[in-house]
Amino acid sequence: MQTKKQKVALITLGCSKNWVDSEHLSAQLRAGEVQVSMQEGAAEEADVVIINTCGFIARAKEESIDTILTFAERRKEGLLEKLYVTGCLSQRYKEELKREIPEVDAWFGTMELPAILERFSVEYKDELLGERPLMTLPHFAYLKIAEGCSRKCAFCAIPQMRGKHRSRKIEDILAEAHRLVERGVKEVMLISQELTFYGLDRYRRRALPELLRQLARVEGLEWIRLHYAYPGQFPMELLDVMAEEPKICPYLDLPLQHISQSVLRRMKRQTSRQEVEMLVERIREKLPGAALRTTFLVGFPGETEEDVEELLNFIRKVRFERLGVFTYSHEEGTAAYALEDDVPEEEKRSRANRVMELQREISLEINEARVGKKLKVLLDRELDTWYVGRTSWDSPEVDNEVWVAKNGVTLNLGGFADVLITDATEYDLYGQIIQ
Repeated sequence: MQTKKQKVALITLGCSKNWVDSEHLSAQLRAGEVQVSMQEGAAEEADVVIINTCGFIARAKEESIDTILTFAERRKEGLLEKLYVTGCLSQRYKEELKREIPEVDAWFGTMELPAILERFSVEYKDELLGERPLMTLPHFAYLKIAEGCSRKCAFCAIPQMRGKHRSRKIEDILAEAHRLVERGVKEVMLISQELTFYGLDRYRRRALPELLRQLARVEGLEWIRLHYAYPGQFPMELLDVMAEEPKICPYLDLPLQHISQSVLRRMKRQTSRQEVEMLVERIREKLPGAALRTTFLVGFPGETEEDVEELLNFIRKVRFERLGVFTYSHEEGTAAYALEDDVPEEEKRSRANRVMELQREISLEINEARVGKKLKVLLDRELDTWYVGRTSWDSPEVDNEVWVAKNGVTLNLGGFADVLITDATEYDLYGQIIQ
């Protein structure tokens, strides 16, 4: 057992869902009087290091393994008292990793928080809901509404690492939102592997619209943002709620992955090109002016040049406001692993570059159309003579930013400002404060 006077560093890799897990772990440790830090560089002076890993795709796995090996060497040299590893990579490859990296003192899966706490003689406390220290800026936070995924997409290993979809109780989510707002949070970003599945396991109905209406009643909460809404069997009522509730950002993250019918079928996406096109049309109709964000996956086994051209033409037609692209990673344990990984890595990267080059052109045209408009901007940070913020169309880390000239005006970070847009680039807007 560890003494509670040791310095503990918590290193987090991967997505926002991992961030939330680390925040909850940190809250539990601090409640047990463990001195824990999530700050960059904290591991240099730590006695104990906990690494929260990502195991989603090859690049993420490599980063996780490299990080573990770095600290395993320090553990071997006696510069660390203990080294613990948790998260998706540990969940997925625990037994192999135990054999390969014996310097790690213990490996934990994605659902073993109490077991980690036992190493520090700390007892898990339910009442700490919403008390987590934030890895984000203090005025926004990620709010996880469910864990796991019950889909069977051929390329995805998340169900192996996170288990089946498990919705949280509405009252627990609301309680956490209230506590976050009490601490100064103005924007929450709802996350899970699949938002639109929310409630089916617990309430036997798709309860996301109901949850959103109740979150919109939380006093002091100004923006609610939706991430990762699966396009198949999409609950159309959600669009009505978004249109009616001004606190819900006109922003929808809809990971489509592809548009070619043959690729969608091999991906086991449980949707069709026709369904996707109808959904996008309905979103544009119900939420005019909203930002539609998506991600695509190129280089999937069997993807042809014709499939790529079909995808590019679809992007030209829809003109997504926000778009990201990944190259296919051949992951053992997935249904796609039985297929031949027949697209060379260089060709995968070339296809991804073609997608992003097209999106850069579209993004520039959309941004240039904002010049001369007045926009409401949430100020995140300041840099030299600029405030840097976001509109309601932009999520932190992944989307556009607005650079606002200070011009001698003092504003509070975490507050809102009316900004006149004066210039635009592919992924940034520039403007002046309207007084």
